[in-house]
Amino acid sequence: MHKSIKDMASLYLVAAMVLFLFNLPSAQAKQRYVRTLEKYTIPDVTLINQDGKTIALKQYLDDTDKNVVLEFIFATCTTICPILSIGLTNLQKKLGDEVDGAQLVSISIDPEHDTPRVMKEYLKRYNAGPGWDFLTGSLEDINRTMRAFDAYVSDKMGHRPLVFLHAPKAETWVRIDGLLSGRELKKEYLLLEKNKAPVK
Repeated sequence: MHKSIKDMASLYLVAAMVLFLFNLPSAQAKQRYVRTLEKYTIPDVTLINQDGKTIALKQYLDDTDKNVVLEFIFATCTTICPILSIGLTNLQKKLGDEVDGAQLVSISIDPEHDTPRVMKEYLKRYNAGPGWDFLTGSLEDINRTMRAFDAYVSDKMGHRPLVFLHAPKAETWVRIDGLLSGRELKKEYLLLEKNKAPVK
């Protein structure tokens, strides 16, 4: 009984945080995250998606003709991961007919737990549409990937809210450090559309 009440309280807390974040005025949202342009070298690792398909990460991210929106999460997270993933859910909805031009990528930082079955259930929970992959792999390859994006954490509970955006063939990635509203995420995405040429 107590556990059920505690679980419900946690759900209400997450829901309240989500409502707060997605209804913030633009000026307030800007104060809560830092946007930078970064150059990253994608590691030559092979990961696995929610369908058990092997993904050569470097080719998958470098050779795509779609805009990439990438996050580092884990399926059992009850703090920032749900907020990040709801952001991707809302982005898919808000893009409408343009959603085919987006590739959403979630990379697990808990590969020992996040199997393809777990990841598939996670994506279903967040109503993920086509074009959203959840990737896992060996601990070594996951750590290499996190380090490549300057997102490494030794303890999954200490991970930061990060979102990375990349236009096809662009030299730089947009790095968002902090929680941003759904309005701001769409704005950042549309900036990629507006500036398809590589950023110098």
